[in-house]
Amino acid sequence: MIKVSVMYPHQSNARFDHAYYRDKHMPLVQERLGSACRFYTVDKGLVGGSPGEAPTYVAMCHIYCDSVDAFNKAFAPHANEILGDIPNYTDLTPVLQISEVVVGQP
Repeated sequence: MIKVSVMYPHQSNARFDHAYYRDKHMPLVQERLGSACRFYTVDKGLVGGSPGEAPTYVAMCHIYCDSVDAFNKAFAPHANEILGDIPNYTDLTPVLQISEVVVGQP
């Protein structure tokens, strides 16, 4: 199993609509990816490494798929629509990482 992590680095004065991300964007992603998306999680950054420090990431999502190939095949036909929705909830540029899940698979 792989995990596609999309992370939004915290920046002062940046805009991020958590409700839109949670209630509209991520359900759109899940719908477009179909069965390739086994499940996903959404994180909202609270604090960094020290009390009162800004979070490293204001938000993250983690999309779980069987393989990189399965993700790519499901994402590619909808990439323009999914990426085009980003300005509806943020002006931040996301950071993407794909990882192999080695512990904690369902």
